[in-house]
Amino acid sequence: MRVIEAIKNCARPAALAIMLAAIGPTVNAQQPSPAAMSTAKELISIAGATSLFSPLIAGVVEQAKILYLQQDPSLAKDLNEISAQLRTEFQSRFSELNDEVARLYATNFSEQDLKEILAFYKTPPGKKLLAEQPKVVDASMKFAQDWANKLSDQVVAKMRDELKKRGHAL
Repeated sequence: MRVIEAIKNCARPAALAIMLAAIGPTVNAQQPSPAAMSTAKELISIAGATSLFSPLIAGVVEQAKILYLQQDPSLAKDLNEISAQLRTEFQSRFSELNDEVARLYATNFSEQDLKEILAFYKTPPGKKLLAEQPKVVDASMKFAQDWANKLSDQVVAKMRDELKKRGHAL
C-alpha cells in the first residue's frame, strides 16, 4: 500500500494540472501542431509532471506482484526477478503517458498560451509556485480530509439524534 500512497502523493499536483487542462475550453479540436506539442512537453517537464508520474510503472508492477504473492508467498523470489524485468521492459511505455499529457495541454491551450505559461514558470514567482505548490496541495488535502472527518462525525451524530427522535433504537 505504500507504493499506492506514494503514487497518490506524488501525482496530486500533476493530476490537478491534468484536470485543469482537461476541463478547460478546447482551443483546437484537431491534432495539435508539432510546435504546440513541443512547448507542452517543455511545460510539463518544467512543471515536474514527468517526474511525478515516474513511480506509476513501478507501482503497477508492484501491485501485480502483491496480487500473486497473496495467492502463493513461495513465488517471492521469481516474482522479484520478474518484477525487475517488467519495470525495465515497461519503462519504454512511459513516453505514452508523457505524450498524452502534452497532447492534453496542447489541445486545451493555444500555442501562445503554452508559451506564456512556460514563460511564467521561468520567472521567480513561477519557480516559487512550482516549488511550493506540492506543499500547498498536500496541506490542503490534509486539511480537507480532517475537515471532512469532523463533518462526518457531526453528520453521523445528527443523523443518530434524528433517528432516535423518530423512535428508532440505535
